[in-house]
Amino acid sequence: MKQFITIVLFLFTISLSAQNFEKALDYLEFVSEQQEDITKKMWRYTKAIAHSKSYRNVQNKRKSLLKTLDKAISKIRNAPGYDGNEFKNQLLKRLHFNKNLLNDEYAKIIDMKAVAEQSYDAMEAYMLAQELADKKMEEIQEEYEVNYYAFANKHNINIIESETDLSKKMTISNEVFTYYKKMYLIYFKVFINEIYLMDALNSNDVNAIQQNANALSESAKEGLNILKAEAHYKNDKSIANATKKAFDFFIDEAENKIPVLIDFLVSKTDLEQTQVTLEKTPERKRTKTQIDGYNTLVNNFNKGVKQYNKTNTDLNKRREFVINTLNNSNQKFLGKHIPNDK
Repeated sequence: MKQFITIVLFLFTISLSAQNFEKALDYLEFVSEQQEDITKKMWRYTKAIAHSKSYRNVQNKRKSLLKTLDKAISKIRNAPGYDGNEFKNQLLKRLHFNKNLLNDEYAKIIDMKAVAEQSYDAMEAYMLAQELADKKMEEIQEEYEVNYYAFANKHNINIIESETDLSKKMTISNEVFTYYKKMYLIYFKVFINEIYLMDALNSNDVNAIQQNANALSESAKEGLNILKAEAHYKNDKSIANATKKAFDFFIDEAENKIPVLIDFLVSKTDLEQTQVTLEKTPERKRTKTQIDGYNTLVNNFNKGVKQYNKTNTDLNKRREFVINTLNNSNQKFLGKHIPNDK
């Protein structure tokens, strides 16, 4: 057993000794190989957090990134530096920073995302946390590139900058996401009232339905005014136009369609209460006025059922259409403006 261990240690020592860098360029190439894959995977992970609906997809990217980080930390730590360890230590600092960012801030962001749609404040907090974490990642990437170019200049290595540099892509992407998030918050501040309205409708709470319908109409009108004043990324108004159509639908729903549903629910309640009263009254004591009134309510209810169902069906179809249109506009916008990360 001791002999086996000795052989393993001997082979490991040979492997480390072989990782020597005769030129500064050799070390830069070694570093670039480690850093490029990490930065790409980190970027893809943050995008998955923002847009993936699959928890498994996010977690798979997280595991893959952590594995890549650990591998790079091990390689750089075990390999000798070049011309001292200053640049090497700067690299390790960045790698550990990314790992801590991944395990702390981004882990909290995933938890926040799970409850973000429960309120506007929760959604705003989630997006702010994501923005701050993304900013930290961008800053550490910029710091890495400053150190990278400083090392190259010190050793007379000419680095040709290119628009394909990952930091430039990340900067552009952050600009795009900043606009997208701002537009989404404008939308969500209105849409949360639609969620509350649906909850009230499902519970047949007439007072809550009316209150949330009023809030939906007011917030949608306010949202339309905000949209008019917004500057758009590269003058692309696709998200704004789709959001406007959603707000127009919400206003029409709240002001013209919800009253139809409320009238039906009120008539349903009146019928049920009248029926209870009538059933408690012995047949010989029931008056013609009571019976005629009850029959009128029954007729009105039967007529109302058809209109109620038609209105509900129409609302569901139109709601699905405007929301899908907005979602598609969001995806097309992001696909158009975010640089390819390959």
